Amino acid sequence: MKKIFTRVFQSLSVMLFILLVTSVHAQEADNEFTIDAKLNTRGEIRVGGFNPDQGEVDDSGNDLMAHFIMGQYRINLGYKRSDWLEVKLSPQFSGVWGQAGGTLGLAEGWLSMKHNKTGLFAKIGRQVLEYDDERILGYDDWTMTAPTHDVLKFGFEGYGHKVHVLLAYNQNSDNVDAGNSYYPGGIQPYKTMQALWYHYTTPKSIYELSLIGMNIGMQSQKADEPNKTIYQQLVGTYMILKPSILRMEGAFYYQMGKEEHGIPLDAFMGSVKARVTPSDIYNIYVGYDYLSGDKYFAIPPEGYLGMVFHDKIRGFCPLFGSHHEFYGAMDFFYVDSYVGGFTPGLQNAYVGGTVTPVKGLNINPAYHFFAIATDLDGLKKPLGHQVELSIDYTFAKFVRVGIGYSYMRGTETMEILQRVSENRQLHWGWVMLSVTPTLFTTTWQDKAKRKKQED
Repeated sequence: MKKIFTRVFQSLSVMLFILLVTSVHAQEADNEFTIDAKLNTRGEIRVGGFNPDQGEVDDSGNDLMAHFIMGQYRINLGYKRSDWLEVKLSPQFSGVWGQAGGTLGLAEGWLSMKHNKTGLFAKIGRQVLEYDDERILGYDDWTMTAPTHDVLKFGFEGYGHKVHVLLAYNQNSDNVDAGNSYYPGGIQPYKTMQALWYHYTTPKSIYELSLIGMNIGMQSQKADEPNKTIYQQLVGTYMILKPSILRMEGAFYYQMGKEEHGIPLDAFMGSVKARVTPSDIYNIYVGYDYLSGDKYFAIPPEGYLGMVFHDKIRGFCPLFGSHHEFYGAMDFFYVDSYVGGFTPGLQNAYVGGTVTPVKGLNINPAYHFFAIATDLDGLKKPLGHQVELSIDYTFAKFVRVGIGYSYMRGTETMEILQRVSENRQLHWGWVMLSVTPTLFTTTWQDKAKRKKQED
C-alpha cells in the first residue's frame, strides 16, 4: 500500500509537470534581474536553561556560556521573465560570531514556471515551504539557518482553489554500496516526502479551509534492516473564520504509520485561537494547543527504576513547522527534546496582543501556561509559566530593530523531564538587527518586442 501511494504521487508529478512545460510556449517578454541582501544579527543573554548539554556552570548554577551573537548573511539573485518564469539563487552563511566553522551553503535555488490561462504552475529546487499557519510546514527564520527543502512543487491555483503537490527524495552523496539509504546528517530530516495540500477561499469569503496529507519516508534505524525505508503519514485540516473584527483559527492533525525504529505511531494535536482587532492600534488574542504524548518514560528519571516497552508512540511531532512561533519564545518544546526523546505531550494555554502606538512600532506582550498532556507517576502536570515581551521598530524601508525578554518559572516536573537541578527561574533576552536592502535592479525587453515597438 505504501509503495502504491508513493508511485501514484510520482506518476502524477511527471504527468502534470510535462503538461505545464508543454503549455508554456516561447513568447515576447520583459526581463528583470535583481540583487538584494539579507543580514540578520542577534545577540542573546541567557540566565539558566533546561537544555542538559549547556556545558559548564559556576558555583551558583549559572551557565557560563550564556552570552553569544549569531549572524545570518544572504545574497539573493533573482530573475523574472514577464509573469511566467522566475529563477532565484540565495547563497547564505550563518553561525555564531567567533565560531571556527559556521554554515555556508545554498539557502534557496529554484526555478518556477506558471501558465496564467490554465492556472498550472511548477517550482523545482531548494525552496521555502510555508503552508497555513506554518505549524506543520513553515519557514522558521528565527533559527538563522532557516530550513528549506529540496523538492518539486506543482499544482493549480485559480477560482478560489489551490492544489499543491510536493515530491522530495533525498540522498547522501557518499552512497555507493547502499544507494537507497539516507543517513542522519543530511540537510533534510527525512528521506522521502510526498504531500498534497488543498486550500479554498475567495476575496469576499469570511472563511478559509485547508486540507493536507503527507507521506514521509524515514531511513530505518533497525539493525537488521539498515537499508529499509519506514513510512509515516499525517492528515489534517486548518480552518479560519473571520467575521468583522473577530478572527478564529482551528487545526487538527493526526499521525499514523511507523517511526524510524519501526514502532507504530498513534498521535494527534488540536489547536484553537481567537483574535479581536478593534482598531489599527491594538489587537488581543487567546488560544490553546494540545499535543498528545506518551504515558511512560523512555529513560527513567533519577530515582526511578525499570523501562517500559512502547508498543506505540503517542507523542505528536509537529514535523517541519515554525516551532518558535507557537510554543513559547524560549523554545523549550519541539526544538530541544527531552532526554531520550521522550515526550509527554504538551498543553499550551496562552494570551497576548499587539500594540502599534505609532507607525512601524509594534509591542507584543504574551503569557503561556505549559503542562504535559499525560499522567506520569509521581509527577504533576504543570510545567511552568512563561511571560514574554518583544518590541520591533521599522525605522527605514529596509532596516528593522527588535528587542525581547522572556521569563519562565519552571516546576519540579520540568526539572525532572529535562534532567537538571538548577534554579528554575529562567531569564532570556535578545536584540536583533535586520537589514534587507535592494542592491541592484535592471529591466530589459527582448529584441523582437523592442523592435516591434519601434516600428
